[in-house]
Amino acid sequence: MVLCFLIHTVCPVSALSAGEIRILYARVFGPETGDGRDYTPEQRRLIQKEKLHVVARQVRSAVALSREASGSLCTEAVLGEEAVALGEADRGVFSLGDAELFPDRSVVLWLGVQSLAFTLVCRPHENLLLAEGALRNIARHCLEELRLLGPGAEVLLKSDRVDALLHRLLPHGQLLFLNHRFAFSLDKEIASYVSK
Repeated sequence: MVLCFLIHTVCPVSALSAGEIRILYARVFGPETGDGRDYTPEQRRLIQKEKLHVVARQVRSAVALSREASGSLCTEAVLGEEAVALGEADRGVFSLGDAELFPDRSVVLWLGVQSLAFTLVCRPHENLLLAEGALRNIARHCLEELRLLGPGAEVLLKSDRVDALLHRLLPHGQLLFLNHRFAFSLDKEIASYVSK
């Protein structure tokens, strides 16, 4: 099961300083887990927000290390070049220790596309190849259909469309095995929804 999905910045954009990260979209799947303490809803929200920021900071560090090792730089996108940007994306995986941020050990898969990162946090027993395929599929739809790499892309205003994508591609946080025919019909359904 997927525990959460994030879209966040990984390198400086015009409104952010060099060390700052902005989570543009976050979706946590599954029931809230309590650790035996009584927190108010506001305290729970703040704790969850800080956990997601910790994951985003670790992904930003991993993306920076990957780009430094490969010698690639963070560049601006050109509309219509989303497929190329996705093909050149950095990707990786790392593990979060027992109860570090989530109740059990978890695995973080990330995909760094220019100044954005798409991140999935999964349970450790999940099929990582299937999770990577789902992450690439979600990122492809976000980039191509929602134009998230375009200048002035308002990801925050498109959160309902990202929700619809996740509802179809990761229903309730479950990874789907897709054959070609089902994937094609799902792509058509998503394209018709997004074009509305």
